[in-house]
Amino acid sequence: MKRALLAIDVQYEYFTGKMPIQYPAGTFEKILQAVDAANRSKIAVILIRHGSPQKDAAVFKQGSREWDIHEELMKREHLRIIDKNLPGSFTNTELGDLLREIGIDTIVVCGYMTQMCCDTTARQAVHLGFSVEFLSDATGTLDIANYAGKITAAELHKAILVTQAMRFSQVISTDEWIKNVTGDGSVRQEAHGV
Repeated sequence: MKRALLAIDVQYEYFTGKMPIQYPAGTFEKILQAVDAANRSKIAVILIRHGSPQKDAAVFKQGSREWDIHEELMKREHLRIIDKNLPGSFTNTELGDLLREIGIDTIVVCGYMTQMCCDTTARQAVHLGFSVEFLSDATGTLDIANYAGKITAAELHKAILVTQAMRFSQVISTDEWIKNVTGDGSVRQEAHGV
């Protein structure tokens, strides 16, 4: 098994912008811990950056401060930044080609938001033949309300984790993932149902 850690959309929009992450607490620290562990274990780290190309974009406006990846993450070693403008990290990007080029068969998902770009990317990865590890406390979201209803960040996060564990991913805490990552990059595997 050869894996790559995807740090998805760890951008200032989720810290100082219009969409501050609310749940679970401490996700950013867990993301940094996962990246540090990946670097120590020689697991490739790929940063994903979301951008809205419209000049009047309300969020993720390319070139704005909120579009920037968090500076603490930028200080860490990473293989590449992949830019996207849709929720799926594989859509209209070079991510799939890059992963195949470096022999990756498993992606590890952390970042924001649990139900949007993290969930979409994990599902895409499975459809493309990759295995997925989804870090339960290094992904996060916020309360959502729209014309279809409202849901708390905690309820939404839990619903996505449960759904991911049904078919798409091995859902695992960051601490457990770090503990199980060994010198050869292997992690304990668990069967998950369909």
